[in-house]
Amino acid sequence: MRKFKIINKFWHFCLYPFYFFLEIMKFSVSSSELLRHLQIASGAIASSPVLPILDDFLFTINKNQLTIAATDLETSITNQMEVMSDGDGSVAIPAKILLDTLKALPDQPITIAVDEETYGITITSAYGKYRLAGENGQDYPRIPESDKVDSVNVPAATLVKAINKTLFATSNDELRPAMTGVYVTLDFNKLTFVATDAHKLVKYSFQGIAGEVATSFIIPKKALNLLKNALPADVDVKMAFDKANAFFTFGNTHLVCRLIDARYPDYNAVIPVDNPNTLSIKRSDLQSSLKRIAIYANKTTNQVILDISADSLTVSAQDLDFSNEANEQLPCTYDGNPLTIGFNAKFLVEMLGVLEADEVKMELSTPSRAGILLPVEATEGEEILMLVMPVMLSN
Repeated sequence: MRKFKIINKFWHFCLYPFYFFLEIMKFSVSSSELLRHLQIASGAIASSPVLPILDDFLFTINKNQLTIAATDLETSITNQMEVMSDGDGSVAIPAKILLDTLKALPDQPITIAVDEETYGITITSAYGKYRLAGENGQDYPRIPESDKVDSVNVPAATLVKAINKTLFATSNDELRPAMTGVYVTLDFNKLTFVATDAHKLVKYSFQGIAGEVATSFIIPKKALNLLKNALPADVDVKMAFDKANAFFTFGNTHLVCRLIDARYPDYNAVIPVDNPNTLSIKRSDLQSSLKRIAIYANKTTNQVILDISADSLTVSAQDLDFSNEANEQLPCTYDGNPLTIGFNAKFLVEMLGVLEADEVKMELSTPSRAGILLPVEATEGEEILMLVMPVMLSN
């Protein structure tokens, strides 16, 4: 019996370095801090990925620095955080189970250890241990890097403002891929964002950018949504781009997206330049009225009718199928001939919600031509123009 115990201890001693060798990556981190970084990266994970490994986060440890990556092959996010590590390496960890685990834990230090041979992962908290299966980090798709690219720095607040003012006007029609993104034009110190779905169009420009490049490209909607949600308010964003990708770097976060390879429509050609009729009105009054009147509009067309004459605007709608009808009269300032024109109320309400001016003006010509929506007083260094196509009036 004694001899057996000695042999058992001998083998345990010999195998101990082997067990230690298997655990290539082990690190400790705050659960809430890790969760915060994971939630930023998780937006890049597709709901139905083309490869199983794209359901995972890629964890890479290098000298006490953890890099977290996620991608759907079109949009990728990486961010970095400091940890206390024992060994370097990489592993792909299933995103959903890891996020759910961290959300269920109160803030506390946790330890994550990885087995090199099986890629098994052990999470240790104050409550216990949790084991899950990972994958080889070397099998994770490579994320594009910003080599040999042009770049410009843009304040985060300005970039978020540009995204918020244009993103809602993008199209969901996959048959016209160019219009599913935002068209960005950089003209040295001026940056212009344009979005359209063929029913409405928004053009927003701002100046004061320290750039030495003139170019244009189309950024996908998903990437811009992720970017605006991840951006802090008080940093500068390095925006770089080449022929295939756009790169956004801020703090320890890096977002990469593949640009939409398509020709953007000539939007300037659809903006009417001769608009003799001008309506000026308080923005909040018009928006509130449209919301009320739209309740009574046809649910397919959302059509509201604007009957405009000198200093008077009548907003009306009716749904003949259900015998619903409503109208309101609003004070306004109007310069032009009396005009009756129909619009989709939903589009107008969206546009008025994006404009920040107290007063807005509509430039109109005929009931069959697009209307232009502008702020009465423009903000210095900014220009915004909104176009909305009319809904044809029934005879």
